Amino acid sequence: MVQGTPGMKKSSTGLQENVGGLLAYLVGFISGIVLLIVEKENETIRFHAMQSVIVFGALFVLSIVINFIPVIGFIISLLIGPVALVLWLLLMFKAYQGERYHLPMAGKMAKDQLRKMH
Repeated sequence: MVQGTPGMKKSSTGLQENVGGLLAYLVGFISGIVLLIVEKENETIRFHAMQSVIVFGALFVLSIVINFIPVIGFIISLLIGPVALVLWLLLMFKAYQGERYHLPMAGKMAKDQLRKMH
């Protein structure tokens, strides 16, 4: 492996950058939280982990709240599943390619939150 190739940088966890990014999304916000706790050095992995927490945490909370609304909530919750699946696959694919893909609002929020943590 060539040093400096996108996705090939190591992290404090010993993971390749692209694998760590993919793992940040693998179990939704749970794997994001775990990687935020254990990864101390690699900013790209930390970005993917934070974006995972924001996106999939928000979708999780939204789906719980929506289920309390009769009929319309059920219909909306049927739409959340496929949207979450597409986001999950897209984000894992982009992370594995070594791309630091920013979702419109969540990417900025993740970047800002990481800046505050330092």
